[in-house]
Amino acid sequence: MAFFKGVKEDIASVFARDPAARNTMEVLFHYPGLHATWFHRVSHKLWGWKLYWLARFVSNISRWLTGIEIHPGAKIGRRFFIDHGMGVVIGETAEIGNDVTLYHGVTLGGTSWHKGKRHPTLKDGVVIGAGAKVLGPITVGKSARIGSNAVVVRDVPELTTVVGIPARVAQSGVDKETTERRKKMAKEYGFDAYAISADNPDPVATAIGRMLDHVQVLDNKVSDLCQAVNKLGGDVCSEIPEVDMDDVEFLEESERAAKRRAHKDDTSVSDEQNH
Repeated sequence: MAFFKGVKEDIASVFARDPAARNTMEVLFHYPGLHATWFHRVSHKLWGWKLYWLARFVSNISRWLTGIEIHPGAKIGRRFFIDHGMGVVIGETAEIGNDVTLYHGVTLGGTSWHKGKRHPTLKDGVVIGAGAKVLGPITVGKSARIGSNAVVVRDVPELTTVVGIPARVAQSGVDKETTERRKKMAKEYGFDAYAISADNPDPVATAIGRMLDHVQVLDNKVSDLCQAVNKLGGDVCSEIPEVDMDDVEFLEESERAAKRRAHKDDTSVSDEQNH
């Protein structure tokens, strides 16, 4: 009964997460991610009974039929969903919580040949995009998101989005007050407010946001110092110079870099024609 209850939950989770799902019969027969999960439950039970050869045989049958490789030793929670699924690999010591979603090409792999825990642990509600690689005995926190093709080799905090190679934090839980303060600071210094928004999943934008936080702290400290000096009879900070964004050396350097790239491309084309 527990198995069939799990099957019912799995089918319901497909409808909740895939808008392409139209009816139960379609989900039941045409979703290889579900089939791989059900095969794994059988092979994992055999693995627990120490019928290792038989467990691996069942997992290999599953791989041939679905294109998804899940080691029988992996621990998987409820309502696990693999969308599309082709090319997914889940290692022996991987641990997956409830309501986790993986897309095609995801690898939960190891970085060591030593026995013991060497594959990732995914907490409840994690979503991993297509082609992402999560490597080593790291922990991906609850409801975290991993972008497509990211390579994750460090722990990921809960409620955080990571992207890139190696993966870096692109979005985390930033409160509304912090977001508004950053927008105000960005406007004063000539930055695009959207570029430092918490809604923009860009590691560089996140770094700029943190820099703006630091600049605000420094501005407050300078203001306090100016007021203290003025009370002692001095006259400082009467006028703060504006930042001239058009008079920055890096703009000229960017132009020089663009010319070097263009020259390099022209040289490459000439070499190919000569050969």
